[in-house]
Amino acid sequence: MRILYITLSYLLTPVLIGVILWRGRRNRGYWKHLGQRFGLGRRLDRPGAIWVHAVSVGEVQAAAPLVRALQRQYPERPLVITSMTPTGADRATALFGSSVDRRFVPYDLPGAVSRFFDRVRPDLAIIMETELWPNLFNECGRRGTPLVLASARISPRSVGRYRRLVSLFRETLSHGIVIAAQSQADAERFQSVGAPAARTHVTGNLKFDYELPDEVRRLGHEFRVAQAGERPVWVAASTHAGEEAIALAAHRQVLKRFPDAVLVLVPRHPERFTPVAEWLEREGIGHVRRSSGQQLRPDHAVFLGDTLGELMTFYAASDVALVAGSLVPIGGHNLLEPASLGLPVLVGPHTFNSEDIARQFLAEGAAREVYDAGTLAEAVSELLDDQVAREAIGERGRAVVEGNRGALSRLLELVEPLLATAPRRDV
Repeated sequence: MRILYITLSYLLTPVLIGVILWRGRRNRGYWKHLGQRFGLGRRLDRPGAIWVHAVSVGEVQAAAPLVRALQRQYPERPLVITSMTPTGADRATALFGSSVDRRFVPYDLPGAVSRFFDRVRPDLAIIMETELWPNLFNECGRRGTPLVLASARISPRSVGRYRRLVSLFRETLSHGIVIAAQSQADAERFQSVGAPAARTHVTGNLKFDYELPDEVRRLGHEFRVAQAGERPVWVAASTHAGEEAIALAAHRQVLKRFPDAVLVLVPRHPERFTPVAEWLEREGIGHVRRSSGQQLRPDHAVFLGDTLGELMTFYAASDVALVAGSLVPIGGHNLLEPASLGLPVLVGPHTFNSEDIARQFLAEGAAREVYDAGTLAEAVSELLDDQVAREAIGERGRAVVEGNRGALSRLLELVEPLLATAPRRDV
C-alpha cells in the first residue's frame, strides 16, 4: 500500500506544482521559497531542533502558546515552524519574528522529506491537529525522531476515508507516534484507524489556552471610535465563498431595524479580498476597504477587512460575531477567539472541524446556531437590541474558555520525556 502511495505521490507532483503556480497568480506568497516544498533550504546552524508544523493561520495561532512555552523551557534549542500556506507563514512571522526558523513544509515525497530532515535535524516533531502524512511519519520512525500529534482530531466524516486506507495508516501510526487527542471521541477514532492505545492520550484542545494579547481591547476600541462611533457593529469573520452573500442578505434585513448598523466582513483567504470588494461594488452596497486607509462614511454599511492579522481587532470592536466557515460545509473556524473577548457568538450548522467545542458552546448557551440569511438576521437583530442578552451569552462563552484550559501543560508533560531521551543530531 505504501509503495502505491509513493507512486501516486510522484505522479501527482506536477499537479501540485500547477496548483501552487495557479494560486500564486492571486497570492504571490505561493511562489516564494518553492524549493522548500521539495525539502531544500538552508541547513540549521545548531542541532537539537524542535519542529512545530501548523498548516495555516488558525493552527499557527493555536500553536502560539506552545511555541512560547517551548522557547521558555528549551531556550538552547532552535525552534522551526513550518506551514503549508503563505498566510500561515506570514502569521508565524508576525507572532514570532526572527526568534524561530520559519519555512514551508515539504511535500510528502520521500526525497523531499529526507532533504528536509537533513537540513533541520529535529530532535522532536510536533504536528498541530491532524495531517496524516505517511512518508513524513515514516521518516520520523526511520530516524528515531519522536513525533507528537498535538490537539489531534479526526472528524466523523474523515473516519470512513481513513478506514479505507487502514493498512497504510496502521503502518504510518506505528512509528512511535504520540497522539495528544482533543477529546475521548477523537482518541477512539484514532485507535479505530490503527493508533496504539498506549500512545494515545486525551490532552484537550490547545486553542483553549489562547493568550489574549494585552493590546487587543485597546486596538478594538480605537478602531470602533474611528470607524463606527456609536453605530451598532457586527462581524462576519473568516467567510468563504457563498457566505458573504448570506451575510450581506442578513445585513440588509438588519438595516431595516438598525439603519446605521455596520457589518465588518472579513474573508478567510487574502486572494478573495479583491473579488469580494468587486462583488460589493456590483451589489451597490456602500463600503470601505481596510487596505484603503479610508474612513466609513454614514452611507457606508459594510467595512471590508481585507488585511491580515487584524481579526482580533475587528472582534474587539464588534457587538456580535458570526464565526464563518460554518454556513457552508467548510467545518467552521475558531469560536474561542471572540468568546475570549466576551462576544456573543453565532455559528452555522457545519462545525465538524471542532464539533466538540461547538457542541459545548451550544449546550452551555454560549453560542447560537443560525442556518441562513433569515435566521442570521434575526439573531443579530435580537442581540443588537438586547445588551443584557449579549453580555450574558458572552460571559458564558468566557466561562467555557476558562473552564477548558490546561491542554498546554498536559502536552508539555508528554513532550518533556521525549526530548530527554531523544538522540541529539550533532552532525
